[in-house]
Amino acid sequence: MGRFIINGERQLSGVLDILAAKNSVLPLLAAAILTDEKVVLHNCPDITDVHNMLAILQSLGSVTSFENGVITIDSSNINNEIVEPKLAHELRSSIFLLGSILSKFNKAILSYPGGCEIGERPIDIHLKGLKELGVHITEEGGLIYCKNNKKITSNEIVLDIPSVGATENLMMASVFADGIVTLRNVAREPEIVDLQNFLNSMGAKIYGAGCGVIVIHGVKRLHGVEYTPIGDRIVAGTYMIAGAMCGGDITLKGINCEYLSSLVSKLSKTTCNIQVNNDIIRIKSKGRHPRLGKIDTMYYPGFPTDLQSQMSALGAVADGISIITENIFETRFKQIPEFRKMGAIVDIKGRTAIFEGVPKLYGAEVKAEDLRGGASLVLMGLYACGTTVVHDIKHIDRGYQSMEVDIRSLGGDIIRAD
Repeated sequence: MGRFIINGERQLSGVLDILAAKNSVLPLLAAAILTDEKVVLHNCPDITDVHNMLAILQSLGSVTSFENGVITIDSSNINNEIVEPKLAHELRSSIFLLGSILSKFNKAILSYPGGCEIGERPIDIHLKGLKELGVHITEEGGLIYCKNNKKITSNEIVLDIPSVGATENLMMASVFADGIVTLRNVAREPEIVDLQNFLNSMGAKIYGAGCGVIVIHGVKRLHGVEYTPIGDRIVAGTYMIAGAMCGGDITLKGINCEYLSSLVSKLSKTTCNIQVNNDIIRIKSKGRHPRLGKIDTMYYPGFPTDLQSQMSALGAVADGISIITENIFETRFKQIPEFRKMGAIVDIKGRTAIFEGVPKLYGAEVKAEDLRGGASLVLMGLYACGTTVVHDIKHIDRGYQSMEVDIRSLGGDIIRAD
């Protein structure tokens, strides 16, 4: 499982280059099978989720390579519309392949996907949207069987909630439509815009990403492309919060500051000094922060659920009462019992966590239950006095490339051990 051993109470200072966003790279990899020509993606993170997606593409017949951050995909000989259950169970984002495989073969077979256990995350919205596109779907023995008897034609779909995954899936499913497909109440996340830009650079005709309505004009084919995905706003945000907690001076390069406006707004109300300039964010922090007030996770451009756990770590040590409400995933407070082991004072009421900030945390043996919760425990360990051991860091490795290397480059005392 692996563990991090952290000796805390050290300031963090230095410069980090932010790699491409996990939540962009994964759907782009799924979309890469839509062309028979070569696709090249740059600046990709060497993380477990990316390797799992590449394994799925290889099982479908794609030829892939991954070296020095560059991924190459050749799907000219792809010959399989079935995603193996064992592979799908390792990766929640395998659900994206429904849309792309359907576009490629007019049929697809996929088991229910895996990933972090942070809530229900039902895929009903994906399936409902595909049905409205004319896809025939049956479920049997834990498998989802999808078949499209005729070409997708002009249609208008309104999502029940602005699901990121469903929006991306329906975009890929509609790219070869015979006519125009309009998607309403869609997700507005930057990763949606990135998928649109990627597909359009391959010859698609998609408009409106980043707004509430996306319009897709079907095309006959897509060609190969060389593309650099956007930087990972969640990784950048994690290190911004680490800097806020531990003090110091951190500069992050390669991240669009606009994507983190909600976090910047919250941190600007603390003792942090934040400077933003195009794709560079600099955060300087000194001294204990005042209470965070009330934070509610929301769909973009609201405060991201993927930074809730990390912000909870800051709330645990801020001076006063901080209240954080999780509106997206109902079980995303799994890290709180581990926080308490380190001296945090937290009361959970439904989807709301109430933090009575403490000036000191103490090293302890804790366990990561999911990706972002695991990252928050690392932040707690960096702040705490004494030694913290974070177990089951396989969850953290799903979304952070060699987190310990980045933190050591900033002056943190952290090592990886078996």
